[in-house]
Amino acid sequence: MKTLSRELLEKLALEYGDSFYVLDSDVFEENCLSLSTEFKKYYDNFNIAYSYKTNYTPKLVKIVNRLGGFAEVVSDMEVEVALRSGVPYEKIIWNGPVKNKEKVKEVLLNGGTVNVDSFNEFECIKTLAEDNPGYVIRIGLRCNYDVGDGVLSRFGFDVEGNDFDSVLKQICEKDNIKLLSLQVHFAERDPKYWTQRTTKILDVYKKVRNEYGIVPERIDLGGGIYGDMPESLSRQLGTEPPCFKDYADKSAKLFADYFKDEENAPMLLIEPGTAVVANCMRYVCRIETIKQICNKTYASTNGSQKNINVCGINLPMQIIGGGRERKQYSDIDLVGYTCIESDCLYSGYSGEIGIGDYVIFSNCGSYSLVMKPPFIFTNVPVIDISGDMVEIIKRAETFDDLFTTYSF
Repeated sequence: MKTLSRELLEKLALEYGDSFYVLDSDVFEENCLSLSTEFKKYYDNFNIAYSYKTNYTPKLVKIVNRLGGFAEVVSDMEVEVALRSGVPYEKIIWNGPVKNKEKVKEVLLNGGTVNVDSFNEFECIKTLAEDNPGYVIRIGLRCNYDVGDGVLSRFGFDVEGNDFDSVLKQICEKDNIKLLSLQVHFAERDPKYWTQRTTKILDVYKKVRNEYGIVPERIDLGGGIYGDMPESLSRQLGTEPPCFKDYADKSAKLFADYFKDEENAPMLLIEPGTAVVANCMRYVCRIETIKQICNKTYASTNGSQKNINVCGINLPMQIIGGGRERKQYSDIDLVGYTCIESDCLYSGYSGEIGIGDYVIFSNCGSYSLVMKPPFIFTNVPVIDISGDMVEIIKRAETFDDLFTTYSF
């Protein structure tokens, strides 16, 4: 990643304002390639379906599309992001418990895949298939089972339940409904849970093939993967710094063993988001005020915890000096511009700091930009700096951007 010097920050601030995101799209692409490489070492029929909800910046989704990956979306808005970024319908995979029915119809009738989350959703899709006998409706089933992480997921079909078997029976009866994929997703990111995740979906695949004669073309293990992170961050998360190989060892290797004697083995998909986007984006803001209340010192910034979407964790941070009245502080909290007491970007910093200093937060490309609410301040620009290239890929939001839907 390019070093953000004082001179470069001053130049960017002069053009784009004192608060902005800095993206390195080359790092994002390298992460995607590195992840694919580790999985393909074991199982060549592998691909990624990038999680749009994590960061749906068009520059990034276009990279995934260029690399031949899929778009994993959870809303009609994200479907539209994919389409306007040049992604064909057949490369769109739609997950989630609630979906816009009209947009689902559009996606399915144009060759996309919808992963069904419930029996009620399947009933709607079955009606769509009956109303459109000339189309092949491609679906996946989101599967739910215990992976030993102590969390009861609310999503998908209980693979031991009646609804799962009922849907499979009805798929067998419908000539134009194709079960293209079995899909799972669990939130726990520790690689140790990926063995259970993998072995159980392979058991489900065996059941679907042997009991119902359906041979899915894809098995999708979902997301929930840590990416590259500094030790300071992994220590706060309470985990050893994992790597992509750890996940491949516990999933792709098992796929290779299971399908070693089959010519038409299914594609293995995973849905990375944080793993490939977290470390390719930084957030920059400036110190506005410094004050002491009782025995506690606070440095207010023109940024917010809402910009980095981390609560209770100190992201890797760098302070670029040059401001006025710089002093040495101990246990100072860097806080945000909102009127919320808990708006703290970094707790307990010790070091030299002054009004006007730049503060750079790293590893904030995941669930930050997309979850920033229009609360008090609008969202800030995104500047892609890859090598010697500087490109504005999202301008700052304006009053009119937010209030055009209101009536005055």
